[in-house]
Amino acid sequence: MRINKYLAQKGYASRREIDRLIENGDIKVNGELVTPGQKVTEKDTITIKGKDFEKPTSDRKHYFLLHKPKSVLSSAKDDRGRRTVVDLIDCKDRVYPIGRLDFETEGAIILTNDGDVFNKVVHPKGEVYKEYYAMIKGDIKDKDLSRIAKGLLLEDGETLPAKTKILKRHTNKSEVMVAIREGRNRQIRRMFEAVKHPVIYLRREAIGKIRLGDLEVGKYRRLTSDEVKYLKSL
Repeated sequence: MRINKYLAQKGYASRREIDRLIENGDIKVNGELVTPGQKVTEKDTITIKGKDFEKPTSDRKHYFLLHKPKSVLSSAKDDRGRRTVVDLIDCKDRVYPIGRLDFETEGAIILTNDGDVFNKVVHPKGEVYKEYYAMIKGDIKDKDLSRIAKGLLLEDGETLPAKTKILKRHTNKSEVMVAIREGRNRQIRRMFEAVKHPVIYLRREAIGKIRLGDLEVGKYRRLTSDEVKYLKSL
């Protein structure tokens, strides 16, 4: 089996992250640097960043939905010792987050050790919309919201079309819903900054059909069997 698929199925990280580690020369097999696409077996000894890869004690797949609090990193670990979303999940097997939420953004994030599901959710062609509730500065005009819906030019290229809806207007702020199917760094915040309405508060409400609902901040739950089937069907 290809090493990126092997490690993803064992729950180490996503295939994309594993490919990045290979490119950086961080992974060795039997003492030798691996090449992209290299195949491995259960008998091989794998080291990642100088440490032996410990195979999970079971092949059970885990799927969690977490309501990420502010000031928590959307990563499996942090070299600076900051709290991560993985720290909030009580699971003996290694899990990792699908995609990212900004450090100061709350909301829905899925954690799993199923690498195939990870790739299905993050791929733009999967049409998986992520829905956000945003409170922004100022009374946003329909024309500006329309610019976001049609796609606008940011420093890293033009955004894909989005779904938008005004929820409530105030004198000096607006409440809106935005759904996107990309995962660029700080994308929602940058889109609103581009139309001169900076974000005050941001929360991801849904990932495709999987909704946050009344899950409290900092709490998590296992996905239902129907939710897992939905992710695998993407």
